[in-house]
Amino acid sequence: MKIAVINGPNLNLLGKREAHIYGSKSMSDLEGELKNLAEANQCQLLFFQSNHEGELVDFIQKLLADETCQAIIINPAAFTHTSIALRDALIACEKPFIEVHLSNVHSREEFRKKSYLSDRAVGVITGLGSMGYLAALRYFLAKGVES
Repeated sequence: MKIAVINGPNLNLLGKREAHIYGSKSMSDLEGELKNLAEANQCQLLFFQSNHEGELVDFIQKLLADETCQAIIINPAAFTHTSIALRDALIACEKPFIEVHLSNVHSREEFRKKSYLSDRAVGVITGLGSMGYLAALRYFLAKGVES
């Protein structure tokens, strides 16, 4: 099994930026936790992060041709609330995806409560910090990615 883990803008600053909102773990720490769980379950992860919408879209489109990748865990960050292009790419990719947010977007500014992806996601995990990514991975491992 192979799962793509995609992170949007500013997530490369994890551990350095607003720790009271996003936690103190770095992107490297988060990826390490996910790798440990994946390896224990004979799962391969494909990590990608970009601050650029077009690069995220290009990466998702490449997954369409990758028959070995069965699912996506995505934290679109600020693009959650703005990117129809990301939504269209995920729909075209035809792979099940879980939308993850480190912070509870529903307890923050009003504009963060609208997601262009949630209605097409298998699930949405918000406010659990890095544990949200692990929960998403556990879900796909348990389901065998049939969603």
